[in-house]
Amino acid sequence: QVQVVESGGGLVQPGGSLRLSCAASVSIFSINDMSWYRQAPGKERELVARINRDSGTNYADSVKGRFTISRDNAKSSAYLQMNSLKPEDTAVYTCNVRLIGSTRSYWGQGTQVTVSS
Repeated sequence: QVQVVESGGGLVQPGGSLRLSCAASVSIFSINDMSWYRQAPGKERELVARINRDSGTNYADSVKGRFTISRDNAKSSAYLQMNSLKPEDTAVYTCNVRLIGSTRSYWGQGTQVTVSS
């Protein structure tokens, strides 16, 4: 069983920054990609950013230029640096890990991000 643990959420004012962390309990060499999703109240879950095993990245249009996803291979971890935060970024952010050669997907417990003055 793969454990996925997130941290780093919280309350921040508009225009502020937060950094989310996601750690997986498997070797980075087993991981195909790591992603951040978010779900706001009353809305569907959406993909925010993804980084694959070749460090290729993709982002939702709404966060391009403001958010950056990165990874630390030594720690089997991924990070989401969020800058210029807006109230509409308020949501529960959840990390997802997919392994190479597997159709299974592993989720963390989620971390709340609230952008408000």
